[in-house]
Amino acid sequence: MGKKLRITLVNSVIGRPEPQRETVKALGLKKLNQTVEHDDTPQIRGMINKVSHLVRVEEL
Repeated sequence: MGKKLRITLVNSVIGRPEPQRETVKALGLKKLNQTVEHDDTPQIRGMINKVSHLVRVEEL
């Protein structure tokens, strides 16, 4: 089984550009301090890189 990532939204998307808002939404994050788990794939890593200033990532 591959590695997993725990992604937590730590900064608000209020006032952020629409592409960043959509990326956060695509990661499954809706509320501040909400946490989701995803498999560690290049697609997820790319999304995290786009919004790295808004999220905290932990490897499981």
